[in-house]
Amino acid sequence: MLSGLASFVRNNLRQAVQLFKEAGYEWRNQQLVNGKTGERYEVEFLGDNALFERVFLFYKRSLERLGISVLVRTVDEPQYVNRLRSWDFDIITSAWGESLLPGNELRSYWGSQAADQPGSENVIGIKNPAVDAMIEHIIFAKSREDLIAATRALDRVLLWNHYVVPQWAYSKLRTARWDRFSRPSPLPKYGVSAFPTVWWWDAAKAAKAGRP
Repeated sequence: MLSGLASFVRNNLRQAVQLFKEAGYEWRNQQLVNGKTGERYEVEFLGDNALFERVFLFYKRSLERLGISVLVRTVDEPQYVNRLRSWDFDIITSAWGESLLPGNELRSYWGSQAADQPGSENVIGIKNPAVDAMIEHIIFAKSREDLIAATRALDRVLLWNHYVVPQWAYSKLRTARWDRFSRPSPLPKYGVSAFPTVWWWDAAKAAKAGRP
């Protein structure tokens, strides 16, 4: 019997197969090809840091099971930036930093006007009136309640359109340090454990820890 995770992955692969069939793709000699042209389906993962290769390679295996040809490419930062500016990429990993009070920056992240601006953070190229409307609701919200409701609505629209494969959902932050510091409890909800901003040297702990 398949475990819950294995069953979930298998079901996702089946759904992907069905979507490819509906889009006109076929499997020939264990390769996914365009049903009309015979051209093989290829995709490139582009990064500027070798650390992300472990993320790409994990995803690569699943795509290859579908017959997709996958290339993982790591380039230097100038080349990476230039390729993003000209939208010369298939898949990248990216993050959009946000505060507790989202606002105008959302136009650059997801807005239609930014979709054709080289160098904007709308690297996905989203042009969606519903997204634009939610962004304006967020920017001009009259109360905290309205802001939260509009932000959640925007989140639903973005997720429903499957623009990204969400990552980094782990709710904990791992750190390694000598036990020579103390901190307030509880810590701030966001930030890298607020270190070293709200931490302090604890002489008693340091004495117990000894020399490094």
